[in-house]
Amino acid sequence: MARKQAAQARASIGIIGGSGLYEMDGLEQVREVKVKTPFGKPSDAIIIGRIDGRSVAFLSRHGRGHRISPSEINYRANIYAMKSLGVTRVIAVSAVGSMKESVRPGDVLLPDQFIDFTKRRIGTFFDRGIVAHVAFADPICLHLSGALAEAAHGAGAAVHRGGTYLCIEGPQFSTRGESFLYRQWGVDVIGMTNLPEAKLAREAEICYATLALPTDYDCWHSSEESVTVEAILATLHKNVAMAKRILRATLPVAEEPRTCACGTALEYAVLTAPDKITKEARKRLRVLLARRYAPAKGGR
Repeated sequence: MARKQAAQARASIGIIGGSGLYEMDGLEQVREVKVKTPFGKPSDAIIIGRIDGRSVAFLSRHGRGHRISPSEINYRANIYAMKSLGVTRVIAVSAVGSMKESVRPGDVLLPDQFIDFTKRRIGTFFDRGIVAHVAFADPICLHLSGALAEAAHGAGAAVHRGGTYLCIEGPQFSTRGESFLYRQWGVDVIGMTNLPEAKLAREAEICYATLALPTDYDCWHSSEESVTVEAILATLHKNVAMAKRILRATLPVAEEPRTCACGTALEYAVLTAPDKITKEARKRLRVLLARRYAPAKGGR
């Protein structure tokens, strides 16, 4: 799709679908947008459409057909593409393993904390000529997560609000020794994709919340079989149907004004002196810096 067409497509709320969620039901006026970014190609074309009159941008995190491993996902391109389409809120749908007896496969968990245990991923937009340090103590937008919680309760889901999502590198599942260690840390769920995704969303001043769908008990549970792809897929089919109902019920939040701090995350985060930010860096991050800096005119 031509860049002009991509520029005309706009949506205020984005959905990033994980394992099992490769499309959204109920989309009307659908078009595919191939967004070019300074960081390469996103995981797939972004699907723009309307649900109940609201414009939505949908992206399959692993690509349609599940072609991309967690370590190979171009997280920067995905978030930058969403930002360039006008998205201010992102809901991340993620299949996870449960690390607690009380969080059962088929439940819904809305984490409010992350632990980053990844090893091979680039976790920032701000490098090569510009430095920024955004606050990330509270990585989830509580307003957006609250809207998800309300929708999940309305959909009849067993909802766990709050908890810690441990993000590992993968693509292998944990060893039993690792699983027991993570349990000692007190984490609630384990996954492979929400970081650095959430960090990049914060740098892009996008509200971010996770709809975590537990599919298994990892390999720590003494009376349950160790996690397998077959077991995950069986639970995923049920989870995804529930997730789609929750997402649809959450969409009205897109019409509400943002009162959280997510939209001003860069206000005091950029430490590089304006006259030292290179022309190349300004161009590369123009979508992120548009609110803070006027377009560069010559100079460095």
